[in-house]
Amino acid sequence: MRPPLRAVAMLAATAALVTGCDSGDDWSRPHPEPSAIGTLGPGFLGSSAKPAPESTVTPQPGSWTGVHPPKGYRVLLLTTGDEAPTKALVTAVKDWADDEHVDLRTVVVGDSHDALPSITKAMGLSPDLIVSAGNELIDPLAVVTPNHLAQQFLVVGAELAEPTENVTAVDWSGASFRGEGLGMSSTYDPASFTAERCSAAIRAGAAAVLNDLTGIVIWL
Repeated sequence: MRPPLRAVAMLAATAALVTGCDSGDDWSRPHPEPSAIGTLGPGFLGSSAKPAPESTVTPQPGSWTGVHPPKGYRVLLLTTGDEAPTKALVTAVKDWADDEHVDLRTVVVGDSHDALPSITKAMGLSPDLIVSAGNELIDPLAVVTPNHLAQQFLVVGAELAEPTENVTAVDWSGASFRGEGLGMSSTYDPASFTAERCSAAIRAGAAAVLNDLTGIVIWL
C-alpha cells in the first residue's frame, strides 16, 4: 500500500531539513581537541610574548595567513540582522569555512527575544568555536559568555565591553560596537566592512583562537 501523498511530502521535507543542517559529521561523537596547522608570523604579537587579558593587539597584515584550522574544525556561526555589514561578515565566514574545509553550521537569530535561547542552542551543539556576526548579539553574549568559560567565542566586527578569557574579538575603527548602552562608535562606517577586511577578521581571529590567544581584541 502506497503512503498518502501528504505523508510522502512531509518525509521529503524532513529529509531536506536534516540535510540542510547536517554537514555529514555527527557533532555528538567524540572529537579531538583542535590544534592549529601552521604558525603565526612574528608580526602578529610584535614584542609581546603573551598579551594580557582584555588587551588589544595590532598584528601586521598577513601575519596570520600561515595558520589554518584542522580539517573538520567545528564552527557555529551565530548571526542576526540583514544590514550590509552583517551580510559581509557572514559571507566572509562562509567563504573561509569553504576554503579551509571547516565543518560550519549556522544559527540565525530572529529578534532580540530569540538571542539568549539561540546562544544556548549554539552551545548545546558543542562546537569548537562560536563565531558571532551582528551587533544585536553583543549584549546577550555579555550575559552568557562569563558563565560558560569552556566554550570559545569569536566576535567579528564588534567587541564586548568586558570580555572574559573565552571571548576574542576582531575589530577596527569603522566597527567598534561594544554594547552595554555605550551606543555606536563615532567612527562607525558601514563602508569599512569590505570583503577584504571581513575576510581578514575571520582569518586573524580564528588563527588567534587556535593559538590559545583568547580574551583579547585584535585590531585591524
